[in-house]
Amino acid sequence: MGNVGLLYVGAALMINGLMLLGRIPPRSAAVLNLFVGTLQCVTPTVLIVQAGGNPDAILAASGLYLFGFTYLYVGIANLAGLAPEGIGWFSLFVAGAAVVYAGIAFWHDGDPVFGVIWLSWALLWTLFFLVLGLGMERLTRFTGWTVLLLSQPTCTVPAFLGLTGAYRSDGGTALLAAGIAVALVAAALLLQKTPSETRSPHATR
Repeated sequence: MGNVGLLYVGAALMINGLMLLGRIPPRSAAVLNLFVGTLQCVTPTVLIVQAGGNPDAILAASGLYLFGFTYLYVGIANLAGLAPEGIGWFSLFVAGAAVVYAGIAFWHDGDPVFGVIWLSWALLWTLFFLVLGLGMERLTRFTGWTVLLLSQPTCTVPAFLGLTGAYRSDGGTALLAAGIAVALVAAALLLQKTPSETRSPHATR
């Protein structure tokens, strides 16, 4: 069930990356954020109820709320025209939690690929904090491209691999994943220099 939610997180990140690049109006992006945010709150709740008190299962489900709350926050803020600072500071909390979940993936779960993915998400939420919480608008275009480029490799691809039973995680695969992530961030640095139509966003992911 977690992979189903992750699949649609990839869609939400893609839409929000396009929003930050000024390609989609914030109110238009809000609808998908609300759909995915609701899914990412219902899914971990069901998983926790079904866990029967198993601490590992509860731990695995707990991180999904980070996405659910973010998307609901973004969707509501965009529709209501709220200032983005609250989302930005919440994103700082999410970024810190993502680093912790990365450590859990590396050393508790023995899943280095998802450790790399969690670190990639920590980077994205740090950028959300800088743009929305601290108002560093010069990073908006870089953030939009980074979100757009990382959305599919960190969400949609592992979701499909997990759903089809093809997901695997070892040191070599984790190094490949890290290399891809670094290359995509470097690409975002280059793309941010292209002519911009960026609008001032109300929210992020």
